[in-house]
Amino acid sequence: MPPYSNRRKAIRNILAGSAALAAGASSIPSYAAGPNSSYMLKGNIQHSVCRWCFGSLTLDELCVAANEIGLKGIDLVGPKDWATLKKYNLVSTMCNGAEISLTKGWNDKQYHSTLIKNYTEHIDLVADAGFKNLFCASGNRNGMDDETGLRNCLEGLKQIIGHAEKRGVVLTMELLNSKIDHKDYMCDRTQWGVELCKRLSSPNFKLLYDIYHMQIDEGDVIRTIRDYNTYIGHYHTAGVPGRHEIDETQELYYPAIMQAILGTGFTGYVAQEFIPLAADKLGSLRKAVSICDV
Repeated sequence: MPPYSNRRKAIRNILAGSAALAAGASSIPSYAAGPNSSYMLKGNIQHSVCRWCFGSLTLDELCVAANEIGLKGIDLVGPKDWATLKKYNLVSTMCNGAEISLTKGWNDKQYHSTLIKNYTEHIDLVADAGFKNLFCASGNRNGMDDETGLRNCLEGLKQIIGHAEKRGVVLTMELLNSKIDHKDYMCDRTQWGVELCKRLSSPNFKLLYDIYHMQIDEGDVIRTIRDYNTYIGHYHTAGVPGRHEIDETQELYYPAIMQAILGTGFTGYVAQEFIPLAADKLGSLRKAVSICDV
């Protein structure tokens, strides 16, 4: 998940390069997997896509494409757009909107009162909508050591985790790289996130393992997935370097990564979160889903 300013910039770039795609749902090409497609998804992976990466499309257009490709839902969609998803029988695979920002999170106690109020309300919204996952962020270090950050997160999250358990909502903290995209972000190593999971000791708190981000900050992706899969509730993809297509142009080999994920018994969602460079952006999405459909 990018900082909001970068997200807006990415959307502007997409708009500049793909105005034709915004003409309407009828403009969505027929390469997406659908009733007449020669390729059908295997059903082993629950596929999703992040909304912000395809900002050149209206949400309705993206929903049409998602259904044609065979996606289960769309990531990072908040309450105001849930009705649109439901119209297309899609789910918000990772709900958001309760967070203040990526930089102001649970590791800083000055934000706890706001976060507790926001998350208490959003847990109810998510549960009432019939969804499950709710995004959260650690926040930036701002000179804070890792142990203090862990204790602060624990103190704040303890005040809402019981409510999440009662309503069947999973709070999911994203792992982000602090080397390139999110300077100073605290939850930038899997082991730090796992330690928070252990201390909170709740089945309703998991990690969002972003493969792109963790390749940049720590590498050893497959071993990490195998060692810590019980603490991971959601996955994001993107190509390294550059956060673009996950094809042969980048260094990660996603079929092997996906086989490793499948081998852990994972039944959650894998969401594509790459910024497409190709002119045929939905074609890139279709190809990425095919690559990950093991």
